[in-house]
Amino acid sequence: MRTVTGRTDHVVVVGAGLSGLACALHLLGAGRRVTVVERDAVPGGRAGRMRLGAYRLDTGPTVLTMPQLADEAFAAVGDSLHQRVELVALHPAYRACFADGTSLDVHTDGAAMEAEVRRFAGPAEAAGYRRLRTWLERLYRAQMRRFIDTNFDSPFQLLHPDLARLAALGGFGRLDAGVGRFLSDPRLRRVFSFQALYAGVAPARALAAYAVIAYMDTVAGVWFPKGGMYALPRAMAEAAADAGADLRWSADVSTLERSAGRVTAVRLTSGERIACDAVVLSCELSAAHRLLGRAPRRPVRLRHSPSAVVLHAGTDRTWPGLAHHTLSFGTAWERTFDEIIRAGKPMSDPSLLISRPTAHDATLAPPGRHLHYVLAPCPNTTVGPSAAAWRDLGPRYRDSLVAELERRGLEGFADSVEEEMLVTPLDWTARGHAAGSPFSVSHTFAQTGPFRPRNLVRGLDNVVLAGCGTTPGVGVPTVLLSGKLAAARVTGGAAGVSRRASRHRPASAVPAVPSVPSVPSAEGADDPS
Repeated sequence: MRTVTGRTDHVVVVGAGLSGLACALHLLGAGRRVTVVERDAVPGGRAGRMRLGAYRLDTGPTVLTMPQLADEAFAAVGDSLHQRVELVALHPAYRACFADGTSLDVHTDGAAMEAEVRRFAGPAEAAGYRRLRTWLERLYRAQMRRFIDTNFDSPFQLLHPDLARLAALGGFGRLDAGVGRFLSDPRLRRVFSFQALYAGVAPARALAAYAVIAYMDTVAGVWFPKGGMYALPRAMAEAAADAGADLRWSADVSTLERSAGRVTAVRLTSGERIACDAVVLSCELSAAHRLLGRAPRRPVRLRHSPSAVVLHAGTDRTWPGLAHHTLSFGTAWERTFDEIIRAGKPMSDPSLLISRPTAHDATLAPPGRHLHYVLAPCPNTTVGPSAAAWRDLGPRYRDSLVAELERRGLEGFADSVEEEMLVTPLDWTARGHAAGSPFSVSHTFAQTGPFRPRNLVRGLDNVVLAGCGTTPGVGVPTVLLSGKLAAARVTGGAAGVSRRASRHRPASAVPAVPSVPSVPSAEGADDPS
């Protein structure tokens, strides 16, 4: 594995999102001095927090899978995720609701899910689910350490017996067809293939290897952190501060000073100069390229994932048919993917993700009130309407979305809303997300594994990238891995192994709900999360 050359005693991490914080913790555990600079006033990046009246809402991901990857970062400094954050396992992980009026609870426990599939679609499909589950587990084992949790220096690293195992499992076929080998019910096939959209690819075109995302969602388990998803980056920042990191908030980077092929200092817009031995850029990929002064040459221009419209709604009621996470599928399927990925127009019959965090944490809303998050995939600004066009399109789309929710059983939704915020590609663009997409670079074959933008920067000996735009990719588990892999590029440590510095306190000495002044709350000191 190629690593940063020369001294690496003091590392500046640009960005305090999940990848930057994971990187900082792994670097601290390896004995490095770490300064984290973040343009926002709080940690989190995409996984941020906002107050909407008396409601506290997560601005980014709502689904937490593979929490052990976060715990690896805490463990690097002798800390523990479970002493910092209270996690609630979700049962069911999702509720899938279909246009024909049927519904299915998606359980991650194998026996419970087999029974639910039998009730929903009969014994043959239940037997098919069992075989599908085994296939997903085998795909995960074949990919995780060799192709996901690894730093690639060359495509030739793919030439390993695990590649043959992946091929034998059908990993290079198409996802929809792969799932179809086990399940014939089209509704069930949607449940185990919609995750391809996270990777920016339609299920009919995605590699079957991307079923590893379905493994994380439907087999490995789904959790909810009390206090919302923001509780995770906040706890990571607190653990980093306790371990000695210097955290700088509202600190925007203007330039990188260079000498002899190395970055020697990070300059902030305030004029402050922070000398360093190495830099990790965990900011948006396009922002990293601006700081570097160039983007790497590629034979084909990078393609970005679809975007999303998100409606955050604080309401005076909720609906009994909603689970913590509800997938509301429309009648259409293949056509909807073609609309947002190729035709560049909003889904005419959308499939929606509806999250209700107050199902497991009533403190996120005023007493007797509820918080709902509705996500509708939409085209990014490269193939669809421009960011500016969403100024007019956004309110109209919001009204059609609310009407669709009411048609799907959430009667009275419009009248129940007390506070709301609509997020469109216009807002993602304002945050600096390329193509107006919060899901970054899509996972086409040419943008996956060793073909994804590398986390080492050519021409600079001490700069590393982290985040969803680089390896291994998009999603909470993968950006946590991205931070660990970036740290390994600096320290030379093997992926999956972090040395614990003896100066850090043992996990038993870490308070369960710490109060660290250097980690601000997104809403102020009264935030109990």
